[in-house]
Amino acid sequence: MGTNVWPGYEPLYLARELGFFKGAGIRLVEYPSATEVIRGFKNKNLEVAALTLDEAISLRQYDENVVIVLVLDVSNGGDVIIAEPGINDFSELKGKRIAVEANALGAYFVSRALELHNMTLGDIDIVHTEVSNHEELFVTKQVDAVVTFEPVRTKLLAVGGREVFSSKEIPGEITDVLVVRKNVLKDMERRLTKLVDGWFLALDELKERPQKAAVLLVPRLKISPEEVLSSYDGLILPQREENRAFLNPVGGILGYNIQQLSKVMMEKGLLRSELQSPNFYSDILLGE
Repeated sequence: MGTNVWPGYEPLYLARELGFFKGAGIRLVEYPSATEVIRGFKNKNLEVAALTLDEAISLRQYDENVVIVLVLDVSNGGDVIIAEPGINDFSELKGKRIAVEANALGAYFVSRALELHNMTLGDIDIVHTEVSNHEELFVTKQVDAVVTFEPVRTKLLAVGGREVFSSKEIPGEITDVLVVRKNVLKDMERRLTKLVDGWFLALDELKERPQKAAVLLVPRLKISPEEVLSSYDGLILPQREENRAFLNPVGGILGYNIQQLSKVMMEKGLLRSELQSPNFYSDILLGE
C-alpha cells in the first residue's frame, strides 16, 4: 500500500515498527507526494492507497471499482497555508506567489480559502510544484506562501512562517481515507482486515504510550518527538466505533460528506458531475 508523509498516515508505519503486520504480507511504500500515490494506484502498482477524500472522489469518477474501507483522519488544522514573515492575513496574499501541489486537494483548499476571503484565483499567482519542494521554495523566498501540511507546517513555522489559513476554517472538509478496488477487497479481505486491525492497535499505542510512539516516528517525519505529538493536535483520528458511524451503509457520516464535497468540487470545476455515495464505501473490514 502507498502513502506520502503525513502524520495522519504514520500510525500505519508505527504498526509496522511494532510488528502488528508481521506475517500478513503487507508492504508499505512511501511516495514523495500524494500525486505520486495516485499515479501508483491508477497504474495498479498499488492495491491500497491512503488519500484525501477529494482525491478518492476524483479517482471514483474514472474508476467505479474504487471503494473506501477506512477513515484515517479528519484534518482540524493540520492542513494550512503558510505565508512569509510580515504577512499576517490571507487577504495580504493578493498578487503573491503561492506554491500548490497540482492535485485536487491543493486546488480545493486554495479555492475554499479564496472563497472565504472574498477573493478569486485571479488575485494570486499559483506555482504548481510537488510538496517535497515546498520547504526549499519557501526558505529560499521563491514563493510568498505554500499550501502544505504537517510535518512541513512545523518546519516552516520554526523559521518564521505565518499561518494564514487552516483546515480549522473548513471543519470536516479535509478527510483522509484508505481506498482499494472492489476485486482487491474481495480477494484480499483477510489481509486487509489485518491491515485495519493493525491500524487500530497503532492508534491505541499512540494514545497510551505517546512518547514511545513519537520516538519511533521521528526518523520519518524528521521533527522532534515533541513536535511529532503536537502535529496530532490538528488531527482527529477516528477509532473503530467512530469509523462505524462514518462507514455505516445506512446514513453514514461519510455519505453526507461525499455528497457535500462532490457538490463543491463540481462547482469549482474539479469534478464532471456529483457522485452518489452508495457502494463507494464499505464497513466490511471493521468486523462485528
